[in-house]
Amino acid sequence: MTGGQMAPTTLVGQKTTTSPRGRDEAWCGAPIRIAEMLSTIPGAYYIERCAVNNTLNINKTKKAIKKAFTYQMQGKGFCLVEVLSTCPTNWGLSPVEALKWLEENMIPYYPLGVKKDKEAE
Repeated sequence: MTGGQMAPTTLVGQKTTTSPRGRDEAWCGAPIRIAEMLSTIPGAYYIERCAVNNTLNINKTKKAIKKAFTYQMQGKGFCLVEVLSTCPTNWGLSPVEALKWLEENMIPYYPLGVKKDKEAE
């Protein structure tokens, strides 16, 4: 997505260029938890949600992406790493405010972590 349009993952009440009053759950439905949804697919091998809001999470994200590529190259199955990140420009926030918003609003709704890892099962 570019330009700040509402996406399937836009939070309820979150304003975008195509939802200037904020996402209305009654009209648009609830945001979709992509990682949880895709982890139910039998062919899914590795699904993880990460964030790039601090050094610890950036390092975890790098490891998750490397793991997903490794599994894919080994032909083990479908892999997805969902990454929560900020968009200060379209959110109308400073970079620091955007990081705080992500931590206070996005991460509680979209909890970080491995949703499926057949290697670990």
